[in-house]
Amino acid sequence: MHEQSTMRVSVAYVEHGEHFWREFSLPAGSTALDAVTHSGVQQRFPAADPQQLKLGIFGKPVKPDRELEEGDRVELYRPITADPESVPRRDREEQNQS
Repeated sequence: MHEQSTMRVSVAYVEHGEHFWREFSLPAGSTALDAVTHSGVQQRFPAADPQQLKLGIFGKPVKPDRELEEGDRVELYRPITADPESVPRRDREEQNQS
């Protein structure tokens, strides 16, 4: 079987409603951390530090040294800052006050 020398991958990140998504080529054998570093996400969002945030591929957590495959989307996950159950409750309360 013919082995690819490069592969297409992407990196996705969201911070305060701003979206970052970039697709690019990396050498075969590159890791999730390599993709984040190559993407330039930290230049636009300094808080997007792959050493501090959790990484995932298509919604599944991975370690930074996870080897990528063609078409993988590496995602950076920020810490949860609100209880997910309290947000809908707060939204309903705000609507009722309007």
